[in-house]
Amino acid sequence: MARSGLAGAARVAHWADAALRPGRDSASPDGKGTLSDATAELAAEELGLTPAQVRADWDTARLAGLVEVHGDEARPGWRLRAWDRDDSAVLRGWVALFDAWSLAHPEPREHEPSAVAEVVSAMPQVLSFLQLSAGPVPVEQLLDLLGQRVTELRTERCEIPYGPQPEPVQQPPAADASIDTPLDTPLDPLLDWALHALASVGALTYGDAQATLTPLGSWAVWVKLEQICVAAQSPAGNIEQSAEDMLRGCSQLRPNAARAEYRAWLAARTVGTAVGQLIDAARGEDALLRGLAFEALRVVGAPAEPDVRAVADEATLRPYALLWLAEHDGIDPEDAHEVLTREEATWLWVDSAAAVADHGEAPLLVRHLESAIQPTVPMLLDEVRAVGHPRTVQVLVALAAAHPDPALAKAVRRAAFQVHTGGS
Repeated sequence: MARSGLAGAARVAHWADAALRPGRDSASPDGKGTLSDATAELAAEELGLTPAQVRADWDTARLAGLVEVHGDEARPGWRLRAWDRDDSAVLRGWVALFDAWSLAHPEPREHEPSAVAEVVSAMPQVLSFLQLSAGPVPVEQLLDLLGQRVTELRTERCEIPYGPQPEPVQQPPAADASIDTPLDTPLDPLLDWALHALASVGALTYGDAQATLTPLGSWAVWVKLEQICVAAQSPAGNIEQSAEDMLRGCSQLRPNAARAEYRAWLAARTVGTAVGQLIDAARGEDALLRGLAFEALRVVGAPAEPDVRAVADEATLRPYALLWLAEHDGIDPEDAHEVLTREEATWLWVDSAAAVADHGEAPLLVRHLESAIQPTVPMLLDEVRAVGHPRTVQVLVALAAAHPDPALAKAVRRAAFQVHTGGS
């Protein structure tokens, strides 16, 4: 259902990807992320549509993330790249469109922007009521619910102005006075607009003075409610922490519990913000947080791909990014290490050892030797010295102190001394 609803948008986005790609002379974008008149007419001619239909589908593609605007350019989004092979990408695209319903249909111009904003803020409760009703609901009932919610929103944001205030003047009570806060804005046309907008994105059907969630709309509302519940049930209470503090809080959790915490933390943030914060945490000096950040990015999944791919050239993050991308492309996690060069694998071994040395116990560091790709300790030490990791000396000193074999410990200490002095 999501695929069919976005089919027109995907068609125009695929056309633009081919026709507007650098080096093509068949179309001319306007350089602002929107289609020029000439481009819209060309697309209409080639796709058998009207220019208005092309523009509408293009706008939908942008709202659904099939097309992403970067500065003055529009580029294919990851959802378009994954369109034919990943149903979850299609669903995520539709949910993005669902979230942007208020942009998909022009709002009534005769109403104050503040009134429109109130209705947009109140609609989640209306949608939840529709989802719980599991069937047609009269518009009159929805209007009553909307009025109650808007009144609540106005009451919640009521503030006392700064500065001296005049003494209140008591007025005689009116015979028909009501304890309810009056609504000076007619909500009927705004509800009509909101329901039409939600119908335009496929979230509900609207007609005969009643509204009904579509199966896709009901699923989307359920997902949103589940995200709220997950966020509210953060197992370790790190939902309001920064990415770095959240990762530190997860460092002592078992893998399943940590993933539950990641999901709760992610549910309370937009994907872009969360991914950016996780990558910033990974750039820090703590190797443990680097590994945990990429574990959290695995929970994010496909939406993190562009950002992970963008940092694959950063020396500190490259091995982690390459492993993430390999697993994302379907390579078995046990075989993903094969995408790393020997030097990258050695750098990762040192980085992981640094995490163990800082946060683990001595036996764990000794067992970490078994994960090295080098068949012998002398070969490992030679390549560790050459890889240039900034924590090499500390790792080798810690390993020498922890290893029970005196001869091996001596060789490791010698290697640490050589790295420290720059000798060979």
